Amino acid sequence: MSSPKPALRRRRLHPHPLGKPPVAPLLSAAAAEAAGSFVLVFGVVGAATFSVFLAKSGVALNIGFLGVAFALGLGVLVGAIAWGPVSGGHFNPAVTLGMATAGFFSWRRVPAYIASQIVGGVLASTALVLVAAGMGSGFLADARKSGFASTGWGPLSPSGASWQAAFLIEAVTTAVLMAVVLAVSTRRTDETLAPLAIGFTLTVAALVAIPVSNGSFNPARSIATAIYGGHVALEQLWLSLVAPTVGAVVVGLAVTVVRGLAPSARRSSYV
Repeated sequence: MSSPKPALRRRRLHPHPLGKPPVAPLLSAAAAEAAGSFVLVFGVVGAATFSVFLAKSGVALNIGFLGVAFALGLGVLVGAIAWGPVSGGHFNPAVTLGMATAGFFSWRRVPAYIASQIVGGVLASTALVLVAAGMGSGFLADARKSGFASTGWGPLSPSGASWQAAFLIEAVTTAVLMAVVLAVSTRRTDETLAPLAIGFTLTVAALVAIPVSNGSFNPARSIATAIYGGHVALEQLWLSLVAPTVGAVVVGLAVTVVRGLAPSARRSSYV
């Protein structure tokens, strides 16, 4: 009589907005995060930078900050659909840290994800600098002098907001984003609706935050612009790193506490 076959060990999965496919090798996942971050930064920073150029030149195609907000949401939407099945579609160090804090992502993968997101963002801003160099006379110098779409307060804020206001708006909007990401990542959600929910959340957040802080919610995006935005952008970079991280981690901790209080609740597996 043959012995019974051992039970197959279920492969662990990590949740993300596009369902729960097998975890990709770290190198593939890191490349996907870099690609998605490139699209995000290229879209939103390019829209913001070149929109200013069109506004100054009086061209009727100026998209304004409404167009910039949609560029951000659409950039994340496209990235999530294209590369979400490979890496989970974070494209944001704050989101990666929030997912890990909540217990839905491996801390072992965090350094590689964050490094890839920063590299993707910097490559995008570098490409935009090269494009800007070929535009109107003095455009690149003016763009860098104004901060190159960097986030911050005072001279970097469209409304001249204080650092406290900029910090609060960045923290709160990132917390809202993190809550939506966790909500659609830890339940059975339609593969089309989940990226839409995250993309439109970012659009709404940008509509609120752009007048205050220039709207980042993403340390990788902030680093990508600050390195070309001059000394003021670099001096204020700390806010765009700390505030989004605080917002995302607080939500992650809150989810951890709730899960601890309800141990019988359904838990998503993770690596």
